[in-house]
Amino acid sequence: MSSAWVKVGDRGWGTQRTITAGIRTVADGGVVSVAPGEYRESVVLDRTVTVLAEKGPDTVRVIASRGAAITVTAGAGTLRELGVEAGPDGGPAVLMTGGTAVLDRCTVTGGHVEVTGAAAPELRDCRFRQSRTGLLLAGDSRATIRGGTLADISGPGVLLDAGAAPDVSGLSIAGPGGDGILARGLARGVFEDCDIAAAGGAGLRVTDGAKPLLRRCRIRDGQAEGVHVSAAAPGDAAGEGPVPAAGPGEGAGQAAPVRTTLEACEISGTAQAGVATVAHGRVLLRGCRIERAGTAGILAGDRSQVRAETTMVTDAANTGLVVRGEAELTVQGGEITRPGGNGAFAVGQARLELDGCDLTDTAFAAVHLGERAAGTLRGGRIRGSSEHGIRVTGSAVLTADGTRIERSRLTGIVVEEHGDAALTGCRIADSRTGITLRADHRALVEDCEVTGLGRAGIELGPSAGAVLRNTRISGTGSAGLVADENSLLIARGCEIADTGGSGIVIKAGATPEIRATTITRTASNGVYVSDGAHLLLEDCTLSATGYPALYAGAGADPVLSRCRFQDTGQDMLLADGAEPTFEDCEAVRVTTSGLPAGDGRGGMAGTRLAIRAAGQAGAPGVRPAAGPGGAPEPAEDLDSLLSELHQLVGLARVKRDVTTLVSLAQLVRKREDLGLPPPPISRHLVFAGNPGTGKTTVARLYGRLLHALGMLATGHLVETDRSDLVGEYVGHTGPKTQAVFRRALGGVLFIDEAYALAPRGQGGDFGQEAIATLVKLMEDHRDEVVVIAAGYPADMHHFTSANPGLASRFSRTLTFDDYSTEDLIGIIAHQAAGHRYELAEPAIAAVTGFLDRLPRDEKFGNGRTARLLFQRMTERHAQRVVGLQDPTKAALSTLLPTDLPDDHEFAL
Repeated sequence: MSSAWVKVGDRGWGTQRTITAGIRTVADGGVVSVAPGEYRESVVLDRTVTVLAEKGPDTVRVIASRGAAITVTAGAGTLRELGVEAGPDGGPAVLMTGGTAVLDRCTVTGGHVEVTGAAAPELRDCRFRQSRTGLLLAGDSRATIRGGTLADISGPGVLLDAGAAPDVSGLSIAGPGGDGILARGLARGVFEDCDIAAAGGAGLRVTDGAKPLLRRCRIRDGQAEGVHVSAAAPGDAAGEGPVPAAGPGEGAGQAAPVRTTLEACEISGTAQAGVATVAHGRVLLRGCRIERAGTAGILAGDRSQVRAETTMVTDAANTGLVVRGEAELTVQGGEITRPGGNGAFAVGQARLELDGCDLTDTAFAAVHLGERAAGTLRGGRIRGSSEHGIRVTGSAVLTADGTRIERSRLTGIVVEEHGDAALTGCRIADSRTGITLRADHRALVEDCEVTGLGRAGIELGPSAGAVLRNTRISGTGSAGLVADENSLLIARGCEIADTGGSGIVIKAGATPEIRATTITRTASNGVYVSDGAHLLLEDCTLSATGYPALYAGAGADPVLSRCRFQDTGQDMLLADGAEPTFEDCEAVRVTTSGLPAGDGRGGMAGTRLAIRAAGQAGAPGVRPAAGPGGAPEPAEDLDSLLSELHQLVGLARVKRDVTTLVSLAQLVRKREDLGLPPPPISRHLVFAGNPGTGKTTVARLYGRLLHALGMLATGHLVETDRSDLVGEYVGHTGPKTQAVFRRALGGVLFIDEAYALAPRGQGGDFGQEAIATLVKLMEDHRDEVVVIAAGYPADMHHFTSANPGLASRFSRTLTFDDYSTEDLIGIIAHQAAGHRYELAEPAIAAVTGFLDRLPRDEKFGNGRTARLLFQRMTERHAQRVVGLQDPTKAALSTLLPTDLPDDHEFAL
């Protein structure tokens, strides 16, 4: 008959000699009380009984005779205050394959605890020591671990494998030789209030598809990374693992792409990065603190993704945040402070987003973007950078909205090489220089404030470009705004005040347009135009200047329209050879005025000073274009350009339509000169035609025509297509589209195959974002650019219908008909004449027959086909005459029918 209580020991009446015998003897739910001593046996627990040390901890040692010392296969038994030791075979000390057993205050030595299968045990305040692995949790097990310590472990402290999902709290892992926690396979699990100290590997290492969650854990003083996460393939199935709230770019109702989550954790004193992700690893950090990382605070590489919310990174030995490869790092809130290098460093094709994040006291630039990285800053504050606040190099792109940059030792924001930037609502203060632009893109600075600078407010380097809107520059040590040689500046609605030098300095070859801008309280000139420089100043006010409000050097030809000089000692000082142009300007309360009196106020009342011939560089409203070597290039003669148009082969309808548009533009200028409102005119056009019909050629010529008419500042052509406008991820398309559009300001933006922005059946495509961005930019800059959308005739109606704003802005379509055979012969003849070849009469007849035989399908290239055919003929001609002895000039320049390629050799 079974007893409810059984004693195990080496003596005494009724005492069982082994624990195994006691378990067999005791009734279900009974107690096996074990006397002090050593028990060399392998115990199997498959019943709901309690096995306890009679005299408490450290009095009973269960030493495996073979296999595991304790094996639990079923039941809900309890093992309390036992010492368990592995046997000589090196296997697990405790093996749990089933049941819901409890290990309570046990000490496990020399071997690990392995929980596998469907086991769901509970381990309470146990000690694990002197083994290769402390805890191995595998299979589909669901262990619960409360308290306990792991020490003197030569490998990983806790190993999660397969589909294990433990619930762990209060566990201390001290000095493991490997990783503190190693999670792999499809393991999950929650770790709360755990301490991982002095790990020989990473504090937490995650591989494959594991998804652990750590809350309020401490990872400290490890020999590698605090957290290291990698994965072989992207993507999480919906409903798996902890799912955070959706962030930017995550659709509602979708599982957030997170594999490892740390909440309110502390990571400190690591030899390498605090958190590192590689391959396709994914991490979410919430309310965490990373201190004294040996390299970077957070490092994201390859195609990994890291999202950090209200997380602090302090005193990293190197850089606070590093993102490289094609990785994405998003930081929302929190602070990066006192790193030994940059605050944030992004290179490769990486994507960095800082939303409301502060970067403080960085040893290098607070934010460095290089190569092809894209950085987005929303709000946040950058303070105390030992170098630049933000540095953009390579082909990187910066988008900053509402960011404050203070106390940068060098420049608040610097953009170099082929970098680009769009700054909106930013404030740059208390730095050496506010913004320096040296890149070949046109940066956007809108609704910004630049103040309290030791040197200049905004500097444009040689050949750089910028668009400034509603921006205030004040409190500078030298000039407020400097446009260096051959730079291109468009400014509207700005204010420049309290400068230590001139308000604006324009150097030779620069081509600025400045409108509706106030320049006041300057220590030197309001505007300084260097020798040979150009400037359009329209609807501006210059006041309270220390030197003459306007200085124009020799050969300078500034154009001032409807400008006001007031409350200053002298309105202008002109060097010998300066040729300014004034329209409707006035001087009010000016001591010494160079403006001719006209309306009783010292104003000009429509008169001009040093008026030059219409159509020359510097004419009112026209920004001179840069010619070879950066020298100013006058607008081309209108009649010559029209003649060039009509000399094009074919295109009768297009020539007629363009001529009509030119006539309408001329009428607009005449009505404006007489003070009459202009008639409606469609600046933006659709060019509908098959490939090779001359769309790009006409677009380039159209820009030159509008420049000659004074309707475009430069008339240059910027060609683009979907690949230049549409990004690969959320938030990338807008900056790409804006960058291309800014390059076209003053000229023509030619969008080839524009219908590709609105692919059929793909309503969520990023092309829609590009279209919406274009519509807004066309409205904001309606007088500064012409947009031409080109493509197949059958597809262009679909494009203009893709957005309600497109149809109203593209109200006129020019149709480019396919070339006839006669037209193609004309193109070939033109090519031949240009290269000093002659087409013999038989060759013309042969070419005609050849072209008539060509299928006019979607592969037919029109003018491109004609040019390709001419090239093939010259190649065959070269093969024919190369072996001739002393060939004549006629032989070297005459094309014959034999020079035509065979039909099957001419593949389109």
